[in-house]
Parts: sequence; C-alpha cells; structure tokens
Amino acid sequence: MTITISEAAARHIRKSLDKRGQGVGLRLAVKTSGCSGLAYALEFADVTEADDRLFESHGVTVLVDPKSLAFLDGTELDFVREGLNEGFKFNNPNVKSACGCGESFGV
Repeated sequence: MTITISEAAARHIRKSLDKRGQGVGLRLAVKTSGCSGLAYALEFADVTEADDRLFESHGVTVLVDPKSLAFLDGTELDFVREGLNEGFKFNNPNVKSACGCGESFGV
C-alpha cells in the first residue's frame, strides 16, 4: 500500500510545518461525512501514533492510520493553484463516486 506526494504538495507542507515551528508531518485520514459517504481529513501531526503508516517523499512525511489506508491506497496528494484558488488535490484511484460540491466521495 502506498501514498505519494507531489513536489508541489511537499513544498506546501514543508512551508506550513516551518511556519508552525513544529510537527512531524501531515496526517491524512478519511472520515464519514457528506452526501457521498466519505471525506478527506488533513491535520498537522506533532507525534507519530504506534499504528501509523508513514509515507515520505520530497523531504516530508504523510501519516495515515490503518483504517483510512484501505480507502487511500494508491492516492497521490497534490497541491494545485487554479486561478485565485489553491489547495490540496487528492488523486485517489479508489473513488467510484463524488458529490457535486466535491467535498465527499464514495468507494
């Protein structure tokens, strides 16, 4: 099982961690939410949990819990700028459906 991180996402994560002054990486998880059933959850991680899976690329670490990993396997985390908007983009090959607003997905 694997999670990959684009160079753009890694730069953004590193910049944010440096600004915070602490943290071991970015925690990526899946939670039950939205009209399609699942939603991504991101937060900075200050500690590593015993069951976390760690994925390192371009000098940053993404931490994923085992339950979320089943929904995230093969995902590429990217950071994109489109016009005046910017944010993380999840290229997840497991997604079978998504809601119209793009906030949730189903597998």
